[in-house]
Amino acid sequence: MKTTIGKLLEDKAKEYPDKEAVVFNDRRITYKELNEEADRLANFLMSRGIGKGDKVAIWLTNTPEWIVAWFAIPKIGAVVVPTDPWYKSNEIEYMFGDSDTKAVITSKKSGKYRFLNILEEVGPKLEKLDTIVLLEGESDKINTITYDEAVEQGIGWKDDEEYLARKDDLDPDEVTFILYTSGTTGKPKGVMLTHHQIVKNARDIGKELHAEPDDKLVIPVPFSHCFGNVLSITLMVNFGGTMLPLLEFHPRKALELVEDEGATMIHGVPTMFIRELELARKDDFDTSTLRTGIMAGSSCPVETMQSVINELGCNVSIVYGLTEASPGVTMTRFDDSIEDRVETVGRVLPDQEVKVIDDDGNELPPGDTGELMVKGYNVMVGYYKKPEATDETIEDGWLHTGDLSIMDERGYVRIVGRKKDMVIVGGFNVYPREIEEYLIEHPEIQEVAVVGVPDKDLGEVVAAAVVPTDGSDLTAQDVVDSLYGKVASAKVPRYVAIDFDLPVSGRGKVQKFKLRDMLTEKVEKDELDKMVPTAVKERKK
Repeated sequence: MKTTIGKLLEDKAKEYPDKEAVVFNDRRITYKELNEEADRLANFLMSRGIGKGDKVAIWLTNTPEWIVAWFAIPKIGAVVVPTDPWYKSNEIEYMFGDSDTKAVITSKKSGKYRFLNILEEVGPKLEKLDTIVLLEGESDKINTITYDEAVEQGIGWKDDEEYLARKDDLDPDEVTFILYTSGTTGKPKGVMLTHHQIVKNARDIGKELHAEPDDKLVIPVPFSHCFGNVLSITLMVNFGGTMLPLLEFHPRKALELVEDEGATMIHGVPTMFIRELELARKDDFDTSTLRTGIMAGSSCPVETMQSVINELGCNVSIVYGLTEASPGVTMTRFDDSIEDRVETVGRVLPDQEVKVIDDDGNELPPGDTGELMVKGYNVMVGYYKKPEATDETIEDGWLHTGDLSIMDERGYVRIVGRKKDMVIVGGFNVYPREIEEYLIEHPEIQEVAVVGVPDKDLGEVVAAAVVPTDGSDLTAQDVVDSLYGKVASAKVPRYVAIDFDLPVSGRGKVQKFKLRDMLTEKVEKDELDKMVPTAVKERKK
């Protein structure tokens, strides 16, 4: 049955009024309290002129107030604009301006982030932004109101007929969410999703995790990303579970939270799990309550997956998706083999279709490489104010993911790279992700990213940027030799940058377009030697 995001919380507050919804430091918030605070904040926003369809940004780190705002804004038919805390002034000016944001719920500062300083700089340039809610502090340059004052002003929501009528006049198929893509290429675009798309996607994935009210989820991933707001917050509320957010990721804090609260679930990208494993091997943590969680964001080494299951006792699932798909598309299941859970991203989720096509749009048979397409309830409404970009991305209901993939006869999908990242070496197609998956298995490689750089003879050749493990004396020659004989020679990197500072977006994704430019510049300046495998050198002798 379709529902809105606000109604989802209201239903759970009635079902589990005294159950803990959020535990954060010394704060323990029940479902009843969470829903009450969300109603107050929503009523305040309505009193400030926030109407149906108006945009309200959440610009915070992983705080309980983020969760309150996530449910409050949709209660009045407004649209949530999740905003990454690490955004700088030019990014905020662009995103708030492009999205027509009228209000923002933020903080004066949090750790290294100085939200208010940026708003004082760009706020006067944003004509539509007229309400700024701060968790604490105030400004002598722009008008602000504290979060506590806002919540206090909304205390009369139960007697506000206009507010109650607004809550009842909502359609689950209305847009309630605009999240700007990370912008690894070009300007970010605002992805529009509906209540139903978000709630159902979270519910479907939660069912595969066997989520239930007794589950407690450690959330180290940012709320500003779909992994945080859909697959963590909305997923847990679907099942009446408890959210255990981390202000920012730290392996010790994550494991302490598991131990102290008896957490049953934990989410993260592979790097997070790797760091937790490394720490758990040094110190004694009780992770016996852990049951499952989601690993997503990049490929995972077989050894890491096995260690997470065997050492942490966490039977994790891999989820593949993209913001434009609400976000989950495919997922591994508990009964999948370890090979399928590492080498693939599983099978398609309920009420969705996937297919693999060639450059002409023809569907390819199992085993062939092409672009993955997805169709279903979860395909975005479109990009905000960008109809041409929307039409280029969605054709006849099918969403272009931009990901190169292979689907076998059983329906298991393997992602081999981004379509735009493919390297053509002398006419031979090379998929960087395949090489990265080989290299990440190397015991002395902690992180790796592969791109193509220009070559006068072959057009392009493969280049790898490698971050070794602590204490390693790994060389570029070691990297090349580890691949030679395992893959086609065209796939062996000709250039290797060791201990390279990988350029990443705020969400932790390697920005391949920047990396390509950086390595190309090094090649042109002869700062990187062109590599030849040792076996080839010996043979030539």
